[in-house]
Order: sequence, then structure tokens, then C-alpha cells
Amino acid sequence: MADQFAERWLALREPADARARDAALAAQLIELLPARPRIVDLGAGTGSLFRWLAPQIARPQAWTLVDNDAALVERSFDVIAGWAEWHGLRVSAPNKRVLLVHTPAGAWRVEGLIADLADAPEWLARREADAVTASALLDLVSDIWVEDLADVLQVPFYSTLDVSGAARFLPPIAGDAAVARGFRRDQRRDKGFEGAALGPEATRVAATIFRARGFAVRRAPSPWQLGRGEASLLAELVEGHATAAAPHLPRTAAAVQAWRASRLESLRRGRLRARVPHGDLLALPPEHAA
Repeated sequence: MADQFAERWLALREPADARARDAALAAQLIELLPARPRIVDLGAGTGSLFRWLAPQIARPQAWTLVDNDAALVERSFDVIAGWAEWHGLRVSAPNKRVLLVHTPAGAWRVEGLIADLADAPEWLARREADAVTASALLDLVSDIWVEDLADVLQVPFYSTLDVSGAARFLPPIAGDAAVARGFRRDQRRDKGFEGAALGPEATRVAATIFRARGFAVRRAPSPWQLGRGEASLLAELVEGHATAAAPHLPRTAAAVQAWRASRLESLRRGRLRARVPHGDLLALPPEHAA
């Protein structure tokens, strides 16, 4: 069930992610990539960032999709194949670990890698790559993890959609502040990356860490703007906030559930909207920064 929920959540958020990412920052990365770039995507899930960025790179390229969830890595080939065929592109699978998407601009090679993301700074230095990417990952990791990553990276690092503030649900109702407080506490708990998660401080802290090591850092906002067209995503967002906040607000558990019920009723009436702040970051090592 957890795997099914993770895949459903990733599928629900993919259109909102695609609209929110800052296109200008992605274009800056693409300009720096070689003719046949090799990209390692950390926390890739089913390959959402690949589906958004590969068409913009628009030339032969090789991706390694890394996740610690084996079911998502395995599922990514089916999702990518279906997406490619829907866009009129031919796919082939030379073996169980590699998928090729054949395009007029050349082949896009996709490899899946099941690996512990907590250990990524240790093994990344041994992999050949022209860029390392991630989506919605930095807000889960600790400052120590980012420091270790910045110590080993010698190629551009591109991170998108890291939460950068509290979600704002509209119209405002009683309970918003309490739920936001509980959710913020949950964001900062240790997620298995050597310490407290960075949460909404992710891009700011990461920028400081990379700059201290000589990287040139560029940042851009990438907020979700959700309305009637994203009812299913809004429902999951409400459920997720209530579920995450409740353990941190034991004395007001009933109020959290009342907030949840009120928000879902507002959604049913077509009135619920939300703005979720995110940020994108591009960190360039000195040899790419000029």
C-alpha cells in the first residue's frame, strides 16, 4: 500500500511540478551540458524530472534514475515507456536495467539504480556524470548531508521543488496556524539523513553551503498554485497536512480533524485553493561558474 500511495502521490503532483519549475534556471543548466550529457537524478521516483527536462535538453542523453524504493525504480520504466509512446516516440529495452527512448534528436538512455540516498555523497564521486539533479529532496535531508554532497560534487547540481515556506490554504479558516505549526515540526524531524531535515530552509541552507565551497549558486521560486483543476492533489495535500501535524499537536487532535473536515468540505464545494512555496537551485562548481 505504501508503494501504491507513493506512486499515486507522484503522479498527482507531476503536472503541478511541471508548471512550477523555473524554466530559466533549467535553461541555464542545459547551456552548460555537453553534447551527450550524463545525468544522475537522486530520488527520481518514477522519472518525473526526466520527463520534464529531457525534451528540453533535446539531444542524445543518458540518465541514471536513483531511488531507495525498488518498486518505484522498477515502475519508472513502464511510466516512461507509456509517456514516450503517448508522445509518438519509440522505446526499446536492451536489458532489464536499461530503457531507450528513440527521438528524432537521438536516443535517450535511462538506467534505474536502487541505492540508499542517505549514502549518496559517498558513492556519487565514483559515478561518471555531467550533472546531478533532484526534485523535492533537499527539504528531507540534513545540513550534514548537503555538506557531504557539496564536498564531493565537481559538476553542476540542479535541485527543484524544495519546500520554502508554509502552505497557504484559502479561504483562511480557524486552525490554519495550528496545523501549519504541527506540519512545520514534522518537516524538521530526522528523515534518515544524519540529522534534522532542512524543511523550508532547504534552498537557503544549501545555497550557503555550496557558496562556501566556491560554487556559484542561482535560485528561483517555483510555487504551486492550486485551484479547482487540482482537486485530487488538494485533497491529498489536506490529508497530508492533517496526518503530519496531528502527532505534534496531541492536545488539539480534535481541532486538527475539524480543520481537515472543514477543508475537505470546502474542496467539495469547489472553493478550496492553495499556494505552496517551493524553490529551485542551481549550484555550479568553479570551473562552470564563469
